[in-house]
Amino acid sequence: MTTTPVAPSLVATLPGHYYTDPELFRLEQERVFESMWFCAVRSADLDKPGAFRTVQVGRESVLVTRSRTGELRAFLNVCRHRGAQLCTQESGEVRRNLQCPYHAWTYDLDGKLVAAPNLTKMPDVDRAEYGLIKVALREWLGYAWVCLADEPPSFEETVIGAAVERLGNTAAIDRYRTEGLALGKRITYDVKSNWKLIVENFMECYHCATIHPELTEVLPEFADGYAAQYYVGHGAEFGDEVKGFTVDGSEGFGKLPAVAEDQDRRYYAMTVKPTVFVNLVPDHVILHRMFPMAEDRTIVECDWLYAPEVVESGADLSKSVELFHRVNAQDFEACERTQPAMSSRAYRGGGVLVPTEHHIGIFHEWLLKQLGAEGA
Repeated sequence: MTTTPVAPSLVATLPGHYYTDPELFRLEQERVFESMWFCAVRSADLDKPGAFRTVQVGRESVLVTRSRTGELRAFLNVCRHRGAQLCTQESGEVRRNLQCPYHAWTYDLDGKLVAAPNLTKMPDVDRAEYGLIKVALREWLGYAWVCLADEPPSFEETVIGAAVERLGNTAAIDRYRTEGLALGKRITYDVKSNWKLIVENFMECYHCATIHPELTEVLPEFADGYAAQYYVGHGAEFGDEVKGFTVDGSEGFGKLPAVAEDQDRRYYAMTVKPTVFVNLVPDHVILHRMFPMAEDRTIVECDWLYAPEVVESGADLSKSVELFHRVNAQDFEACERTQPAMSSRAYRGGGVLVPTEHHIGIFHEWLLKQLGAEGA
């Protein structure tokens, strides 16, 4: 089969096997998910000492818990004795300690080994040395971000730096005070698609006029196919007759107190590589976290965050939530439609990006750099 030359206005995509090859996915687990900062847990979900959640980060199960003194801690979810998984539930709460169900090795919430059968007869065992393996953790936007790397990359450059790259400065996102917002709704999607197809879809709006009728009614400029997040500091403006970021354009809720006037009636989208999307509108924030599970399966957890008084009042959030839920469903259906074709001979050499999608090529260049020569 001959390869069609790429026209000057088009840019080549990654070849199809980047979305289907289990070995390439393993390489991504090692050099992307296990090497970078990964948004794991919403901090407020762990609301008391002993609360925990387990999350899949690359090939590792990571245990995030709140200590007796109130700090979040992260560990590899592996007992130091014989390697049994410490916590098998996705979330839960322990009273004081974490105990392995196999041989009852017991750790405090700071990860130190505090008890084990016959441990007193082994005085040479250093209880700190044989504690749980710690994982680096930082909090930002009200979420716990973890990194498995022995020497994590700069959080300021690789995570917070994404806000600067997209919005021009950190103040533009700080004004939403995301860490103080309350969870209004969470929906988890099980998407039969490679994680990169989901990232690429979020980064462009060439498809918006085709599959997002509700979104383009609220944000008319999206109907022209231009991705707002491509332009530094630009937010897509609401339509003239639109009152709020809702499924029918009806009134939403009051503008978050610190949001600037020039941010009002605008939508800002931001990608934090590798697996986070942040969506900012005047009265709420929508945050997506992706958990790539296989080369053709990705779990996406989407949170809708509002001012605490809005959630506490029992206000009807349905029209607000429904808009982006429909966007999610439409996007994920498109990704699932695309995934089977990644193994087709028609996509063996990849596809193409039109000018309004050229910035996706920058994402591809970044990925290839992360994977190194083995991913070429």
